[in-house]
Amino acid sequence: MYYIITGAAGFIGSNLVKALNQRGESNIIAVDNLKQADKFRNLADCEIADYLDQADFLRKLQEGFFDGLISAVLHQGACSDTMETDGRYMMENNYQFTLELFNYCQGEEIPFLYASSAAVYGGSSVFKESPECEAPLNVYAYSKLLFDQIVRRRWHKRSAQIVGLRYFNVYGAREAHKGRMASVAYHFFNQYRDQGRVKLFEGSSGYADGEQLRDFVSIEDVVKVNMYFLDNPEQSGIFNLGTGQAQSFNAMAAATINALRGAENKPALTLAELQKQGLISYIPFPEQLHGKYQSYTQADLSALRETGYAEPFLTVEQGVAHYMNHLLNSPT
Repeated sequence: MYYIITGAAGFIGSNLVKALNQRGESNIIAVDNLKQADKFRNLADCEIADYLDQADFLRKLQEGFFDGLISAVLHQGACSDTMETDGRYMMENNYQFTLELFNYCQGEEIPFLYASSAAVYGGSSVFKESPECEAPLNVYAYSKLLFDQIVRRRWHKRSAQIVGLRYFNVYGAREAHKGRMASVAYHFFNQYRDQGRVKLFEGSSGYADGEQLRDFVSIEDVVKVNMYFLDNPEQSGIFNLGTGQAQSFNAMAAATINALRGAENKPALTLAELQKQGLISYIPFPEQLHGKYQSYTQADLSALRETGYAEPFLTVEQGVAHYMNHLLNSPT
């Protein structure tokens, strides 16, 4: 029996492959599109049974090649570029492909864990898994919301576990290939190493410079939650996956710089000291992001906690310290 992981060479997907390996699982079919060839590095230290291009995998699935051979599908593959303007491409990748997998898994009674996104909430100030809180600001967010709506419509006819995880701002190892779509923690690391300072956006939407708030969640916690649902197939639903605690971009920048200073045996500095010394500076808020930017996100974790998941989440300070140590020792 095989685990299928789509987007397996990507950020979250490759971390899930590694997590399964650490559990002794190597019967993994890694599905991805290596048009961006450098993503192979994310799988270089992993053990898999086979790699399939997304198109080849879908064809084999439709032909019945995997019938009776799949333990679970962890569907992480998607176009995650929130600035993508080709709606047709976005819907084919994020909606149609997901729907095909979902239909197959329901027909074969296979657990289906898939990546949704906190982007579905758009400019909302309440982040609860409920339709009245959902207002996507771009086609990426809409592609994720549309599939969540399909899951709701078919909820009472489900034949196997369905888990949609609305990822908030995930950061951590194996994200370097994402380029400009990588986390701010990754960009702050590179800015500080290259320029000796970190640049943040000036204030927007009523927030002071660098004080926009996001729910930053470590990849370590994202993996733990995915493994929890694999271990508890009786649990189904659409769940937020953040920490439940919004922190500012200033806090993320300070945590990054202080972690790197600590590696050089330099003392930690307060935000005010970092600003005074020019280690944190501010740039104008981009015009193209007006009306398309979430200035505040904070996951409501009530639904997740009700399933029995009781593990604490890493704070920005804790998670970033782990991540910076990883980047310093293995910059991937």
